[in-house]
Amino acid sequence: MPIATPEEYNEMLDRAKAGSFAYPAINVTSTQTLNAALAAFAEAESDGIVQVSTGGAEYLSGPTIKNKVTGAVALAAAAHEIAKNYPVKVALHTDHCPKNHLDGFVRPLLAISEERVARGEEPLFQSHMWDGSAVPLDENLQIAQELLARTSKARVVLEVEIGVVGGEEDGVEAEINEKLYTTVADARATVEALGSGENGRYMTALTFGNVHGVYKPGNVHLRPEILKEIQDEIGKDTGKDKPFDLVFHGGSGSTAQEISDAVDYGVIKMNIDTDTQYAFTRPIVDHIFKNYDGVLKVEGEVGNKKAYDPRAYGKLAEAGMAARIIEACQQLRSAGNKIK
Repeated sequence: MPIATPEEYNEMLDRAKAGSFAYPAINVTSTQTLNAALAAFAEAESDGIVQVSTGGAEYLSGPTIKNKVTGAVALAAAAHEIAKNYPVKVALHTDHCPKNHLDGFVRPLLAISEERVARGEEPLFQSHMWDGSAVPLDENLQIAQELLARTSKARVVLEVEIGVVGGEEDGVEAEINEKLYTTVADARATVEALGSGENGRYMTALTFGNVHGVYKPGNVHLRPEILKEIQDEIGKDTGKDKPFDLVFHGGSGSTAQEISDAVDYGVIKMNIDTDTQYAFTRPIVDHIFKNYDGVLKVEGEVGNKKAYDPRAYGKLAEAGMAARIIEACQQLRSAGNKIK
């Protein structure tokens, strides 16, 4: 099955770390964006991660329904079926989930996976993110402990955020200040609370100046060397090389060198959303500008059905998004690194 089993997902993460590459984790909000991600991974010969946020899941359930669990389950069901046609492994992940959405998103989805595993089936999602960046570190890690105990039994990987990503995503905002830089002390507290693998696998989003949203290179001060410092110091404590499985959030506008450095320091997953949103929308705008009198019934005319058929510009949008994801696979060095 192209949707990775828990064992295959762990193999994917291990291979990325050993081979110094990272998987693009693509936010999707529809089957169209899902198709774009799958097609891109296949063309790049890269395994990958498809993820859905709380807002994305609400949208997937229908704008009049707004049920995050329904939307996430629907996305997973579609992915399990559609991905069968592609020669790559794909993992399903739920993105940022703050404390006020845990009971309406991650915990119910985790319960579904627990029930599936109890029946001898695979979990519905391969990993879930708990975003505790808006609460004190002690509370963040206390909740992470509770979730890790459940995810490990359900054969699911947990993702935690230690530090704060600036900007805004799905209504969660954070100021751009010194809190954007995770400290060694923060990382040490994380290992003390969650262990270094013996209590269950988790990925860690350590922050090094990351900001969600749109910005030009140079407008945000990223310091990927922080990742190296933390890996080195915690490595001394644990006796492990690069003890953290790192995640890169808020990477839009990052330079190629910043991305390369982060991957060298142990990033194995990089979230990509803002750039792919633009890559999806830009071809639609181009199509409408070029076919103005076809997509609209101008001055009493009937327009051109072939121009306003959603499939006409939908295919272009998917191709545009896929091209951006292929670029990400190449930049993150995952291209050509699929599990045989």
